Amino acid sequence: MTLTRRDLFRASAMAAAGSLANLELKAAPARMPKTHFAVHPFIESHPKAIFIKRTKVAEKMDEAAKLREGISFAREVFVPTEGPGGIPVSHHVILKPNFTSVRNQRPHVENWGTGTDPQFYEGIIMGLKELGIRKMSFLEANNFHSWNYRGLSDINDRHGVEMNEPERRVRNFKEAFEMTWTKVPDPVIYKRIPHFAPVNEPDTWLLNIAKWKSHGMCMTLSAKNLQGLVVKPFVRFCPGWQMVTGVPDWMKEFIPSEVEPKVKGYFENHKKLGYSRYDSPADLAPINQEIWAHKTCDNSQVLHPGLNIIEGIYGRDGDGFGVGHDYLTNLVMFGKDRFKLDMIGMYLGGHEPGNVNLFRIAKERGLLDNFNPHEVELYEWVEGQAPVRRKLTDFERTPLKTYYLQRAGEPLFHLVNEPFDYDKVKV
Repeated sequence: MTLTRRDLFRASAMAAAGSLANLELKAAPARMPKTHFAVHPFIESHPKAIFIKRTKVAEKMDEAAKLREGISFAREVFVPTEGPGGIPVSHHVILKPNFTSVRNQRPHVENWGTGTDPQFYEGIIMGLKELGIRKMSFLEANNFHSWNYRGLSDINDRHGVEMNEPERRVRNFKEAFEMTWTKVPDPVIYKRIPHFAPVNEPDTWLLNIAKWKSHGMCMTLSAKNLQGLVVKPFVRFCPGWQMVTGVPDWMKEFIPSEVEPKVKGYFENHKKLGYSRYDSPADLAPINQEIWAHKTCDNSQVLHPGLNIIEGIYGRDGDGFGVGHDYLTNLVMFGKDRFKLDMIGMYLGGHEPGNVNLFRIAKERGLLDNFNPHEVELYEWVEGQAPVRRKLTDFERTPLKTYYLQRAGEPLFHLVNEPFDYDKVKV
């Protein structure tokens, strides 16, 4: 008997998972739950790789098609298993979709891309429930009053997903009321970070479900999406020095005394190296971007999602809150490494990752080995088949304009696509 490529892939997956008997990806059928579940072993065995799945949604508001894509994704990527190496289905699964408020009066359909698609999100919940998972929480720091804009609260209620209370008093931080404090191993701005419980508690598992959209930090992707797990006012990463040296007195014990010279040292060095846009007159100024990137790196050190996803069934340009337009793109990007995932998302959104502070700083701080998107190990995830090795140029780019560090004379919304010499920063 001749073994096909698909047969070899299935055999490899079963061997890697140990007890993933009868794993079948064709048509992504529902599975019988077992004692544990796992991210597909091919993904686990390629932790630095990024995967792209093409979806089949003909119209942005086709709820049935998007729900089907979410269920199919969950059935293909999360697999039932037993024994060591898996996550017990009794664990508490934390769901972090992207959520922002909408700050205009346009029809809802014109603002749908400001957050993770609700039907794709619900499909993932349904797929996880098929595995036997029963304890799930939706956690979010912002905009409690508008959580149901896309029906997220209704979805959570329908499936028994718990939701947090986002408001806290000063005394709550001293008592650690419904929050978990985590020490940052190598801090620049935050020595300790509070997250909404049960983040970082024992027997929990985090799933990061970001949106492919532009924002003031160029694009809101998987690393920034995790910012929403941080308890206010610590969640305010964007206001620059105002939320570092200007924080309330009770917050100062959580910020290193040497923070100002340390951040300024990074900043001045980047200017000397000639990185672009450090002369930008934008309100979200270069120093704000530097501070945001450091807070994001601090946060990334203490959060460990089981998988990071960028939902790009439709992408969005603009400011992330209401200015912008949606584009049907039919891509879902995912992987274990959130910075490499975001590099791919930035590039396919029309931007050059080397021009964005976050990736350079992540590399300088030892959180990223390389930020050249063309050197990322990339696969296309094809339903029922082994992942296919691809080049970045195999995927069409969609220009998702942003207001990140606008140059003098440049349109407010633009691409951050000036050439970058990656060879100069390899050492």
